[in-house]
Amino acid sequence: MNIKRRLSNEPQGHASALNDILFILLLFFLIISTLANPNVVKLSIPKAKSDTKAKQTVVVSIDANQQFFVGTKPVTIEELSLNIKNSILKSQDAEPTVVINADKLATADNIVAVMRAAHDLNLRTVLAVENNSR
Repeated sequence: MNIKRRLSNEPQGHASALNDILFILLLFFLIISTLANPNVVKLSIPKAKSDTKAKQTVVVSIDANQQFFVGTKPVTIEELSLNIKNSILKSQDAEPTVVINADKLATADNIVAVMRAAHDLNLRTVLAVENNSR
């Protein structure tokens, strides 16, 4: 019997290493995306026994140096109402909410100033606190 083996000289690409690399990259980007936080103003907020979840339309932060931030943009107390209004107009939410993210060392006058600015614009305010029950 004259059986000839057919030699395959066709080039083949091996993609097994590519699958490993893609899986590692996917895992890396998933982990990094969960660590990203839009609020980059570092504050130590007060603690409370219960917390209320509210949709964060506008976040107003007051740091330990009594500086105001609308989102991450530093503003003065005179510019506060105008910047809140501009952020609300950009968001187009049905029920806009101003979240006050105040440091423990922020004075009550500054927190009330943010609440007054939101009240003048007929907006609901929520004070962000850290849940102490955990």
